[in-house]
Amino acid sequence: MKRTGASYQETANSFGIKELSIIANWNRAFNREGIEGLKSKPKGRPSMSKQPKKKKPKDNGTMSKEQALERENELLRLENAYLKKLKAYEENPNAYLEKHKQRWHSSSKKKGTN
Repeated sequence: MKRTGASYQETANSFGIKELSIIANWNRAFNREGIEGLKSKPKGRPSMSKQPKKKKPKDNGTMSKEQALERENELLRLENAYLKKLKAYEENPNAYLEKHKQRWHSSSKKKGTN
């Protein structure tokens, strides 16, 4: 087509291709990318690799001593609060549940009150 100046129709007829759009697409790809544009490209999602991805190790040594102590302090506070709630629940489960139920429904109106 480039050498002879043939049209899409003439080129398609000489190679027995029924769709002119195929020739047009090939011509466009060749003009854009050269011969690489005409090579077949893999379609779809790439297959999974056989080797699992390596996880990055966590930077344990990058925390300063002060940050490590603050983190430990925070964890101890959480543990303490959890244990207090657990103890309260074990002592009287019904009272504990009623207390926390009221927190969730404190904005709703109770029946019989105006």
